[in-house]
Amino acid sequence: MKLYKNLAEAVVKALYSIFHDKMKADRVVEALLQSNKKWGSRDRRFVAKYIYDSVRWYRLYYEVGFDGNEPKTEADWWKLLATAWVLDGIELPEWPELMGIDKDLIVQRNTDLHTKRVVYTSVPDWLDELGVKEFGEKLWTETIEALNLPAKVVLRVNTLKTTRPKLLDQLARVSIEAKAFADEHAIVLEEARNLTQTQLYHDGCFEIQDYSSQQVVPFLNPRKGSVIVDACAGAGGKALHLAAWMQNRGFIKALDIDEYKLKELEKRAKRASAEIITTQKLGKNGPIPLALHEVADYLLLDVPCSGTGVIRRNPDAKWKLSPEFIQDLVQTQRHILTEYQKMLKPGAAMLYATCSILPDENERQVAWFLKETEIGKSFTLLKEKRIMPQDQGFDGFYMALLLKNKE
Repeated sequence: MKLYKNLAEAVVKALYSIFHDKMKADRVVEALLQSNKKWGSRDRRFVAKYIYDSVRWYRLYYEVGFDGNEPKTEADWWKLLATAWVLDGIELPEWPELMGIDKDLIVQRNTDLHTKRVVYTSVPDWLDELGVKEFGEKLWTETIEALNLPAKVVLRVNTLKTTRPKLLDQLARVSIEAKAFADEHAIVLEEARNLTQTQLYHDGCFEIQDYSSQQVVPFLNPRKGSVIVDACAGAGGKALHLAAWMQNRGFIKALDIDEYKLKELEKRAKRASAEIITTQKLGKNGPIPLALHEVADYLLLDVPCSGTGVIRRNPDAKWKLSPEFIQDLVQTQRHILTEYQKMLKPGAAMLYATCSILPDENERQVAWFLKETEIGKSFTLLKEKRIMPQDQGFDGFYMALLLKNKE
């Protein structure tokens, strides 16, 4: 493989932004690719690959390339990138930034550390210790290895616009290889492609949504004509799925504390012809407005979480999470559970969901709500489901369906 210095420089600058300036990796990559429109598809794949690989395998690379010392200077980031190339079997070019790098030593250290899980799976000590405590050595090793695999690109067919057979045919016509998966809504791409520039995307024929996330709406299984509140709607992936599931029959109220996310949802809803969605901004950590009390036949709480189930999609989360941050999230989730349930009618259903694999945010959170709060005594747990990333190769997810008992 021939290496081009301008592309390497772009990767180095991106890594500095991600680790030093604490920017999100996906946003850094997106901005970088948008600002370099003259790059060909091969160049773009190269840049994206080595940014994400360097983030995903950050600890492995600095352990074998720096003898355990984390990179700090620009020269260090060049060395980290060179370590990635050496481990990929790529011959290093004779650039000044790469002088003095001992390739044989990197290979030897990689061999020596290959039995040390925190290194070869590239995780911080605290996360490894927590994983072993929660899941045991075997299951945790399987889990973190699965989370280090590249994420698949999964589409959800927008049944308000098309059908899966028709969409598969249309994708094939523009040389996008894909296959049907599971129920009638999911399509998995054979290889990663940027689909947001395609006409099919702009026509609203599909949404990009992982298969685990697609299982939330069927798990809730709302009746057509119902009133649904999606209370942590974000940019609206599940609200759009709800509208398609209900065939635009009913009413969906999408709520969030961030107005910019709701604006994005409004754009997506228009593109998808999801006509039953309205949006409303909520105050952060505030009470639910009286006008929203007891309005919902179904309440979806896809709560803020650690995102430990989607590390393969957001590998920088490994290096930005902390035990203290997770405990703050647990308190936020408890506030949402106890306050937002006020929107449910008696006899209505509430779905609590996260893209976390951690029991503190999932099973234990639901158990706390049911047993330790006065409110929880008026709820019944109907069913729950935990999806581990190694189960089918998709995101880690948790969902619990609860019924608010009638008075």
